[in-house]
Amino acid sequence: LQASKDRKQWYQRRVRGMWKGAPTTPLTGVACTRLIADVLDANKLPGGLSGLISGGADVGGAMVDDARVNLVSFTGSCQAGKQVGTKVQSRMGKLILELGGNNAISVMEDADLSMLVPAVCFASVGTAGQRCTTTRRLIVHKSLIDEVVPRLVSAYKQVKIGDPLVKGNLCGPLHTTAAVEAYKDAISEAKSLGGKIEVGGNVVEGRYVEPTIVTGLPHDSDLVMRETFAPILYIVPCEGFEDAVAINNEVSQGLSSSIFTTNPEYIFRWVGAGGADSGICNVNIPTNGAEIGGAFGGEKETGGGRESGSDAWKQYCRRATCTINYSKDLPLAQGIDFS
Repeated sequence: LQASKDRKQWYQRRVRGMWKGAPTTPLTGVACTRLIADVLDANKLPGGLSGLISGGADVGGAMVDDARVNLVSFTGSCQAGKQVGTKVQSRMGKLILELGGNNAISVMEDADLSMLVPAVCFASVGTAGQRCTTTRRLIVHKSLIDEVVPRLVSAYKQVKIGDPLVKGNLCGPLHTTAAVEAYKDAISEAKSLGGKIEVGGNVVEGRYVEPTIVTGLPHDSDLVMRETFAPILYIVPCEGFEDAVAINNEVSQGLSSSIFTTNPEYIFRWVGAGGADSGICNVNIPTNGAEIGGAFGGEKETGGGRESGSDAWKQYCRRATCTINYSKDLPLAQGIDFS
């Protein structure tokens, strides 16, 4: 009992956790905090270990600017992350940034298409394209593109759109009206650039939109290189493995990438130093859904931070290297003698 009291007092003195959700999700924040509070209470830990703060950019800005906040972990857009990173770094605070991801699946000539089609649908349509690990680009070997596109179009046409709490519905609403406008703008821009809308491209009603496949755009066009947080998938051809890696890596973010192949050489090159430059490198699975339990995060403009996984807790610690001399002698470096 005394050990428990000592531990509780130690946490109260030294540990304070605060988190703030998006201004558009205050009830989600409250619900999550209630779940965390139950866990803390069951383990006889103080509720102050995880405190919820609600508000807008002004509240977030205060947290970022306050030197008493030793570490700031931020999940959001690359643009906002750059602002947060600059401010925290200016006061020499610690940072964990988990930002955007213009993620791609590469399809080699030996890919199993029966696995690929459901994987792409899950990764690009699931959560209405609103995961940071959503697949937004599909890089297909030129020998397969005429087979892959029709099969995906057929699958997309079977997707049921509606209330995600209703069984059978696979695509729910976009989060905000601003997201709907971003979707509409991307579709309009794709058409103006000569892209072909293979399926979708329309607002159903309210914040419900059709999952969309676009072909015919250059892999390095500004639109394809830009992350749009909506269920839009750009399909581009590649010449082979090296070309696929180059296209995958040419975007500014580096969160999640996947390759579909049965070739061991491709697999080990993909996950090696000369392969995908993302923090999550998958093989024969989607870009999302399998990362739980692993070190989650990415490279380049994704921020470099890691959450979850076996090492995540270390980022919340203060690291110290300690040397203890338990003898009566005083050994000095380089053999220096001050006697």
